[in-house]
Amino acid sequence: MSRDTTAHHPTVAVDALRVGMYVHLDLGWMSHPFPRSSFRIASADQIATIRTLGLSRLRWVPEKSDLHDAGGLGDWGAGPVPTDATGAASENPAQAAARERREQLERQRAATQQCERQYAEAARAWRAAHEQIAARPEQARRDSEALAQGLLSKLDESGDVCVRLLATQAGDRATAHALNVAVISLLMGRTLGMGAQDMLDLGLGALLHDAGKIDLAERLRHPDDHFSSAERAGYQEHVAAGVAHGRRMGLSPGALLVIAQHHENADGSGFPMRLGVDRMSLGARIVSIVNRYDNLCNPPVLARALTPHEAISTLFAQNRDKFDATVLSSFIRMMGVYPAGSLVQLTDDRYAMVVGVNSSRPLKPRVLVHDPAVARGDALFLNLEETPDLGIRRSLPPARLPAAALEYLAPRPRVSYFFEAAPPGAGVAAGAAAQGVAA
Repeated sequence: MSRDTTAHHPTVAVDALRVGMYVHLDLGWMSHPFPRSSFRIASADQIATIRTLGLSRLRWVPEKSDLHDAGGLGDWGAGPVPTDATGAASENPAQAAARERREQLERQRAATQQCERQYAEAARAWRAAHEQIAARPEQARRDSEALAQGLLSKLDESGDVCVRLLATQAGDRATAHALNVAVISLLMGRTLGMGAQDMLDLGLGALLHDAGKIDLAERLRHPDDHFSSAERAGYQEHVAAGVAHGRRMGLSPGALLVIAQHHENADGSGFPMRLGVDRMSLGARIVSIVNRYDNLCNPPVLARALTPHEAISTLFAQNRDKFDATVLSSFIRMMGVYPAGSLVQLTDDRYAMVVGVNSSRPLKPRVLVHDPAVARGDALFLNLEETPDLGIRRSLPPARLPAAALEYLAPRPRVSYFFEAAPPGAGVAAGAAAQGVAA
């Protein structure tokens, strides 16, 4: 047996699986036939199915397993299942430190790869559903519901859930925007205690909030300061078009409200109905904030992009009258003072990029620190919660970083988010693990 490289659970070879083991399938939710990715094996048929999935080892949770009636444990006998010896007893301190560093790097890399695989699967599912909206609306609804349920299943997994910024290409802007809004909105919904049906409506509405843009000319799909009044009206028509598509798809009233109201503002200055906060659904109030945040971070013209920290500051300082005060406060607490992807200078003058945020201690995130002595691919995340004498002095735009630090930290022009299970003991209720993203 070896230690798991993603969530600190032991792993077991697929050939050694037994009925009664509680296992995790580190695959996308649509890459296997089981209702959930985490479950207790109930039959030999399930083991046979798992062995067809192309995995060599699985994470499993001994404390959730029930092996007493599993037909024997083979070579393991009746006692505790052993783990691989690490040789720690014969290691000197330098060897032990080197081994621990290697294991930490393996965990980071494995977590990144798993997150990227699942994000790519979600992106493909969103594009497939989106392409069906006009010609096969009911199929588009079924596909969108399957994706929303899959996202919700990530939130239902045991333990805390982080939002992670991906390190690879995030695909086209429309896909990245829809998934960004859906992922963060669902985390917000859970933070605010929404029920199961409301969460599904929120997920569907967030994934499809811009469905009406398929009816617009490309040049009208994103607002521009130089739009004529006719062009601005044409852009705003995507809301009504989205509602019409949603009705043809057979979406629930709750999801339709998210689509209909995602550009309304709490102060009545939004469109198309100029509703006030008291007439907006909770789902729409959430999506309106997240939609604005993502558009600030990932605008059509990259030269106008704000850093995540700047976007949070803008929402609070300039736009807070436009949003529900309670929802906006919860959003800022959840994302952190320095959201994942923010470039910062530490109190010891080193430069870093925020890679993980503990929402209960937003001033003490996890960071990737510029260290010329360590290759970027071998750099470990530093948890500022564990370094009481070190903190963040200020957030900086990329142009304010020295060239060497900017090249090392490598922030990407666009940011994209996805779910990731928080490591045990991390204390992250809805934090963020991050690396830069290109879209």
